[in-house]
Amino acid sequence: MAAQPQSTRWNMPLLHDRLRGGLVVSCQPVDGGPLDHDDVVVRMAQAAVVGGARALRVEGVRRLARVRASTQVPIIGIVKRDLPDWPVRITPLRQDVLSLAASGADVIAVDATQRSRPCQLVELLQAVHEQGCLAMADASCLEDGLQAWQMGFDIIGTTLSGYITGPMPAEPDLALVADLARAGCRVMAEGRYDTPDRAACALQAGAWSVTVGTALTRLEVMTSWFAAGLEDTRAGRVTG
Repeated sequence: MAAQPQSTRWNMPLLHDRLRGGLVVSCQPVDGGPLDHDDVVVRMAQAAVVGGARALRVEGVRRLARVRASTQVPIIGIVKRDLPDWPVRITPLRQDVLSLAASGADVIAVDATQRSRPCQLVELLQAVHEQGCLAMADASCLEDGLQAWQMGFDIIGTTLSGYITGPMPAEPDLALVADLARAGCRVMAEGRYDTPDRAACALQAGAWSVTVGTALTRLEVMTSWFAAGLEDTRAGRVTG
């Protein structure tokens, strides 16, 4: 039986005020890494809230339910799937939407790129709203974002900018944030905002809120940054 529609605790006016100018923490450890355990993700989420996160982004139905039971802050829920015949990964199926809603998501994010998909974007949007949740479009470019906004998505994220084609850039896509904001979208800046200064730049560019993941919740990656920096310094001293 499909999940019954529920009235979200965070309607858009309330969520808009809560997240405006604030931080969302994406609690997604490295797949298969030492921190990739449900209880660790729950504690990671709790620590993020203590540190000032105004909302959380959580992957997986089971983990979302566990985090939901431990906190009252808004949760953006996603499901990642590697489908053999489709390139989209983020919440590609209607059943994913229903499961996330039943597990307590306030916002459900889906891949909003122009790529082929097993379930049309408008169907996913309808399912999200039917379940009483808010809809977020994970976009890769201005065209993605504007199309999703015109369709009726509540939030447009720059989540997939730089991850769809070509080599991934080192810098966040502030130009996309600015373009979407100028077009009137409610913009969630996400993707390579790995320092407080970069997050602040996103707000200055017009972002409504900023999501940070890797720099806060992927310890292996953060450690590698420091280790590589020290290694480069040592190498420079040896050759200099």
